[in-house]
Amino acid sequence: MTLPLMPKATAVWLVENTTLTFEQIADFCGMHSLEIQAIADGDVAAHIMGFNPIANGQLTPEEIKRCEQDEKASLQLLEHPEIERLLNKGSRYVSQSKRGDRPSGIAWIVKHHPEISDAQIVKLLRTTKTTITAIRERTHKNIHNIHPKNPVTLGLCSESDLNKAIAVSVKRVAQ
Repeated sequence: MTLPLMPKATAVWLVENTTLTFEQIADFCGMHSLEIQAIADGDVAAHIMGFNPIANGQLTPEEIKRCEQDEKASLQLLEHPEIERLLNKGSRYVSQSKRGDRPSGIAWIVKHHPEISDAQIVKLLRTTKTTITAIRERTHKNIHNIHPKNPVTLGLCSESDLNKAIAVSVKRVAQ
């Protein structure tokens, strides 16, 4: 099941504004019911402002009322293409510690999947064509310390994104 945007803030709002059970809120937000109880007691997330799932189109008032009346019912997240895109896109930020690993990820792709174009690598690993060319030609300033490592295990991209890039490049090469 897909989780709502900002699950903890959504849980805070649901605790404050509904009569849903802790289990229903925990199930919807992907948290444990004890966490929800701690939110209700004010022990956890006291500094977090609630995020209204109705205002941002993730729930309807009718859905909340339906679940308030039946304790066994589960809240269902509304499916919107723009919400799905936001949830699946992931962060574009790469931390300082992972930036040093990027050349190793590039070297792995260049070594194991030479069919992937430079433009795809740029998009996948958020790098530059200059860096890719330097690694391909072994002229990178730090080439002696670059060891090919899977970019998925380094946390530079998701496995599904890498598989999509491979599939697209295989189709392109086959044509």
